[in-house]
Amino acid sequence: MDDGWLQLLGGITFLILHLIFSAKTEMGTKLFMNQFINQDGDRLVEIINFLPISDKLATAGQPTVEQFREIADAGYETVINLALPTSDGAIANEAELVQSLGMEYVAIPVLWESPTMEDFSQFLQAMDKRQNQKIFVHCAKNMRVSAFVYLYRRSRLDCPPEQAIADLHKIWQPNEIWQNFIDMSIGEI
Repeated sequence: MDDGWLQLLGGITFLILHLIFSAKTEMGTKLFMNQFINQDGDRLVEIINFLPISDKLATAGQPTVEQFREIADAGYETVINLALPTSDGAIANEAELVQSLGMEYVAIPVLWESPTMEDFSQFLQAMDKRQNQKIFVHCAKNMRVSAFVYLYRRSRLDCPPEQAIADLHKIWQPNEIWQNFIDMSIGEI
């Protein structure tokens, strides 16, 4: 082939790829947007440290006001918050906001420096009471939550330890305080 044909072929290839991936076409828009949208068609993946555990349970760090609307739109029925009202990014009227969106709100403030078995017991009670609901659990960065959900999955859902720990480690490697809490809790469940 001579250079003219190669340039023409390259130009046609570029044009086809541009049309496919351009946000101006329906197919391009879908391809572009899918990188930000999870399997439920929502934008929950944009929430800090968002981690879907199952079709009925997801965890994350602190959502924004708009992200709470997306949580409601995704069909979550209950929001459980393990952060303190003074945690980074906390929303002052979070309970009212969540309830105004038609979801139940449960606050179990867990001190970062000293989680307790009482905190975990309250969490288990909240989860057990709502076991047939779609639940969204959050804290400031999904660290408290990932530890509690790891323990919940081990104690209530008979989740294989390897799977539960793999999901915990997707978020973080627990520090000494939290690893001690996890080890102590495993011994009691």
